[in-house]
Amino acid sequence: MDSTEQRTIGVVVERRRTGNPWQPERWSAVALLPGRPDAAPWTVLESGEGWARCYAGAAEVTLFASDTDNYRHNLDGPRPTAFVILRRDGGEPGLRLLGVTVDPGEIEAHSDAGDDLIEALPLPPDLAAWMRGFVERHHVDRPFHKRTRDRADLEALARRPRPEREHG
Repeated sequence: MDSTEQRTIGVVVERRRTGNPWQPERWSAVALLPGRPDAAPWTVLESGEGWARCYAGAAEVTLFASDTDNYRHNLDGPRPTAFVILRRDGGEPGLRLLGVTVDPGEIEAHSDAGDDLIEALPLPPDLAAWMRGFVERHHVDRPFHKRTRDRADLEALARRPRPEREHG
């Protein structure tokens, strides 16, 4: 059975006016908060001339024992990362929090699926420690097996002359 663990994490995003008529604003994820803050999603935390920071909401970060190799690569890389996925929608404020993941493989597959905004943020130390512990408890080295292909049957692929038709 595949073992999983979850943590709740809050996401802070920033909206900036761009002055561009085709894209009047730019959104970006700017911070991760431990747990679930006592604020409603899309609460403005601070603002200034042309910008506002909002609490976008909370997301569950789920770790799966089958993905520990991806977590190790993330943790051992030059910049351990958490990925925030934001999806455009028609309601106010025009964006919604879709999720947060620490699995680079998941984010690679997700980025091919559409035009969601994917923001990479530095992995908070408490989240990194939790991930490291999970990897230590659940990682199993799996040997790499190269797949071998069947050889093509050249006779089956060869062109054969067409049978002659009978004219009658």
